[in-house]
Amino acid sequence: MTTTRGKKLLLDLLSYFILIVSSLVVLVPSLWMVSTAFKPSELVMSTPLKWIPDKITFTSFLRIWEDYPFGDYFLNSVYIVIAATVISLIFSALAGYGTSRFTFRGKGSFLTFLLMTQMFPSIMLLIPFYKVLKAFGLIDTHLGLILVYISFTIPFCTWMMMGYFQSIPKELDSAAMIDGCSRLRTFVQIILPLCLPGLSATAIYAFLVGWNEYMFAFILTTSENMKTLPVGIAQLNGFYKIEWNDMMAASLVSSLPLIILFLFLQKYFISSLTAGAVK
Repeated sequence: MTTTRGKKLLLDLLSYFILIVSSLVVLVPSLWMVSTAFKPSELVMSTPLKWIPDKITFTSFLRIWEDYPFGDYFLNSVYIVIAATVISLIFSALAGYGTSRFTFRGKGSFLTFLLMTQMFPSIMLLIPFYKVLKAFGLIDTHLGLILVYISFTIPFCTWMMMGYFQSIPKELDSAAMIDGCSRLRTFVQIILPLCLPGLSATAIYAFLVGWNEYMFAFILTTSENMKTLPVGIAQLNGFYKIEWNDMMAASLVSSLPLIILFLFLQKYFISSLTAGAVK
């Protein structure tokens, strides 16, 4: 009994140690980003390092909007990512519902193909995407980046939505159709409201993929007023110096939409994580 209790205590201590170390790995860079964003330029590299600066300033936050086209970067990211997220949700929800409710020839091959698209590194697709978009005149356009981002997210989002739809009994569809609902009305009014946790988790995934994407946005946009936030923040590096406080302020501002999105969808996202836990 004593040995078992000692092993349990040791495992608990080890678990807490791993959680603390993991939390520090995530929190320390984030807290340092916040600290640097509020420092004046002369204190960024000063020694000894200070977490809380003696002089807190908002100069960096003002400078990124006044001295750089940060507003264009921000609006481009918002427009492109929201459009890509909405389109991905619509198509993945329809595809997920269809694959969860119907049996058709080639269904297994179709699902396998969707899964295989996630197996290849995205750098392999850069040149094909560039050639296709150039052929259609979509280089340096919002539509070009939207098409690229939805091609990344729809396959995995379809698998996510299919799993949620499969957890909903098909008898609900039959009951709604007996009452006179069409298949589309059943999907929109009966099934979708039951999948809000799945939709929220899928939306967060699609939004994160587009919001943080750098490589394709860097290659497929050429004009300054078409660049997205990751590309714009990377360009804050100067040839002769790096304004770290400006870069940290820009990074902090760019993280706010993700925080706001998670706060609004938090209850649905948490319920999606615990779905099926008591079944």
